Amino acid sequence: QVRLVESGGDLVQPGGSLRLSCVASGTFSWIGTMAWYRQAPGNQRELVAAAFRSGATNYGDSVKGRFTISRDTAKSTVYLQMNNLKSEDTAVYYCKSQIMTTLRIQDYWGQGTQVTVSS
Repeated sequence: QVRLVESGGDLVQPGGSLRLSCVASGTFSWIGTMAWYRQAPGNQRELVAAAFRSGATNYGDSVKGRFTISRDTAKSTVYLQMNNLKSEDTAVYYCKSQIMTTLRIQDYWGQGTQVTVSS
């Protein structure tokens, strides 16, 4: 019954900015690592950024210095601030979260949100 829903994807021009959001809903007791991945047509899905409960973060090499991940664990929400967007950032962006239900801990994925960077 756990669901992740992304929002904020859009068509933007190179150099523009977007802020993606992902909210987890349903019945669960704990959220661990929350992360963003992306996948462009013909490409493998790749890690964009991850945010751990400790506050630590890590980023894919291609987005370091441009993207910032943040989380509000109390609101079961993770954000991705995307600045200085490039055409190479065009992809479907997926939210992933490690979630504990009453029976198990497992990864959940959202359905994705499209980000297109084009002039």
